Amino acid sequence: MAVGRSAALKVDWAKIGSSLGLRGQTASALQAFKKRNDDARRRLQLLSEQPQEIDFQKYRSLLKEQGVVNEIENHFKTFKPKTYDVERQVRAIEAFEVQAVKDAEQTKEKVSVELKDLEKTLRNIEDARPWEDLTLDDMMKAAPEIEKKTEQMVANGRWMPPGYRETFGDLSVA
Repeated sequence: MAVGRSAALKVDWAKIGSSLGLRGQTASALQAFKKRNDDARRRLQLLSEQPQEIDFQKYRSLLKEQGVVNEIENHFKTFKPKTYDVERQVRAIEAFEVQAVKDAEQTKEKVSVELKDLEKTLRNIEDARPWEDLTLDDMMKAAPEIEKKTEQMVANGRWMPPGYRETFGDLSVA
C-alpha cells in the first residue's frame, strides 16, 4: 500500500493535462477527479490520526444485552493478527528468478547461434549467382538426384515432369 501511496503523491496533475492536450469537458473531469483524490487523501489522513480505541463502556450503557458487548470486548482483546512466514515463498521466488535468468542466458546463446547461422545463409543467398546464370551442369553438380530422375524419365519415354502441362500449358507447335 505504501508503494501505491508514494506513486499517487508523485502524480503531476498539471503535466498530465498539458502533455495530453486535454481541453473542455475532459480537462474539467480531470480536475474533478484530482479534487476527489485530494479530499480522499485528506480524509484518510484525518482518520488515521484519530484514536483507534473502542469505548466498550459506552456500548454497555447503550445496549440492554451486556453479554454481547462483553463477548465482543473479549474477542477484541484476545485478537492477535495471524503472522505468516513468507521466507519460504521468497526463497522459492528467488530460486525461480535465478533459474529464469539461467534459462534466458541459454536462450540468448541459442538465438545468437541461430542468428549467426541465418546471417551466413543470407550472405550465401545474396552472394549466389542469379538463376539465369546457372547452367545445367551446375544444377547436376549441386543436386545429382535431378540427373538420375531425368535419366529415369527419359528411359521410360516421359519427357515432361508430372503436372507440367497442367501448370504451364502445352507449348508444343502443332
